[in-house]
Amino acid sequence: MRPDALIFDLDGTLWDTCETCAVAWNGELARLGIPYRAMTAADVRAVTGRPHLDGIRAAFPDLDEPDVLRLAEATAIADVAAIARDGGALHRGVAEHVPRLAARVPLFIVSNCQRGYIETFLDTTGLRPHFSDWECWGNTGDGKAANLAAVVARNALRVPLFVGDTEGDREAAETNGIRFVHVGWGFGTVARADHRIDDFAALAALLG
Repeated sequence: MRPDALIFDLDGTLWDTCETCAVAWNGELARLGIPYRAMTAADVRAVTGRPHLDGIRAAFPDLDEPDVLRLAEATAIADVAAIARDGGALHRGVAEHVPRLAARVPLFIVSNCQRGYIETFLDTTGLRPHFSDWECWGNTGDGKAANLAAVVARNALRVPLFVGDTEGDREAAETNGIRFVHVGWGFGTVARADHRIDDFAALAALLG
């Protein structure tokens, strides 16, 4: 059966904000007076895809929990502000092909990001008109599988494809009985996938 929608993960799949977020994290460490080494884009990339609080816990394993909570709250806000100011890097083909895909099927986003992050992506890239709905951990406190289920249910989707780059994305799709498309340019590898693509333009062929 032909897909009736495309649902996208965000970080690693549509864009990369790791450089911008690393700067924001270092700024918040200094502002909060938490001594720590300088964080890099690679540090951010290593925990991208997790709910924001879990990502901060993993990125700063030596911090006590009170400092983790303070830093998670601060960076959740600082990341969005920094990205609104400095933006992120769209992956090749996204700007060109998202409007073309949206002309064929509805597009959605499900992410483990904080509140406001998806909206910042949509506004800074000018892609808001092409996405019908979105959901994230920051809004609901739920993981990706539950938020994926919510988007599918409230939009009455029957046979969507979930497009992502990590094992967590694959697991969320599998939990919901949704076919998974793994993007080869992302931040992670997966055990298996229904489809694998190395070029954003290849998504069009999967719509039949």
